Amino acid sequence: MHSTPSDLPPPTIKRRLTVMLYEAVLLFGVIAIAGLLFSITFQQRHALYLRHASQAWLFVVVGAYFVWFWMHGGQTLPMKTWRMQLVTTEGHALPLKRAIARYLLAWLWFLPGLMIAWLLNAKPWMAIALVSANMLAWALSARLHPSRQFLHDRIVGTQIVQHPKHLPQTKP
Repeated sequence: MHSTPSDLPPPTIKRRLTVMLYEAVLLFGVIAIAGLLFSITFQQRHALYLRHASQAWLFVVVGAYFVWFWMHGGQTLPMKTWRMQLVTTEGHALPLKRAIARYLLAWLWFLPGLMIAWLLNAKPWMAIALVSANMLAWALSARLHPSRQFLHDRIVGTQIVQHPKHLPQTKP
């Protein structure tokens, strides 16, 4: 019997957080190369020169990375390694609008904590604590959903499913 993505169980929260750490390691390289290209192109000699343009560029590059992979098979390299796939709640591939919306909403893992830290003019240790508390609350929000999906997935209508070891992965 061949399972469709919508029939597959969700991965554990711990497994998804592990994949996020793996993803962060890969993104370090993507960001380093994109930052180097920006610096060379605009002859950036100092990190503060064109800082906001550089940040916007990196935001777009990271977004393009995720959106492209989510639309083409629903898996980044870490997701493939850990046999996870992102699909719509109906089990289909993500269309462009949903992939972009998911990318933007995923920033809610960090932005509320960063905003609060900025509004409070928090010291670095307090800013780290606020962002960490934000991330913990976001991760724990998955415990409130029957299929353990994160809040941004529920809002956009996507889900992460876990493929078993012995069955080949299906494409939506």
